[in-house]
Amino acid sequence: MARLQKKISPEAKKKKKIKADTAEDGQGNEAEAKKGKPFSGASRDTTKKVVSTTKKADGSPRATLMAKKPNFVNQSVQFLREVKVELKKVAWPTRKQTIGSTVVVIVLVMIVSLFLGVVDFGLNNLIRVVLQ
Repeated sequence: MARLQKKISPEAKKKKKIKADTAEDGQGNEAEAKKGKPFSGASRDTTKKVVSTTKKADGSPRATLMAKKPNFVNQSVQFLREVKVELKKVAWPTRKQTIGSTVVVIVLVMIVSLFLGVVDFGLNNLIRVVLQ
């Protein structure tokens, strides 16, 4: 049925996460990464900042930070991206395993339905005999 996967030790998971955080943020201290400590500069901010330049009255550009509110479409797109990443991690069964499992389910459904049909028929006849 499902493939057995080798368990990853907690230390290996921490190292992997630290490497991923370093690659994502592009910052961090190598000494802290080796010790397994979180980076002081690595923070995850869920709201995205947009920098826009406007001109002051005297004509010089001025940068302002505006918080971009996530809307429904952006959240949906982000969700679908995360689903895609998670589906790549799934250990999918082979065609042979899927067919075998399907056959087992169909056979068991037939057996249970036959059993329930016989019990229903028997109880129906028993009730008719009792009522007459």
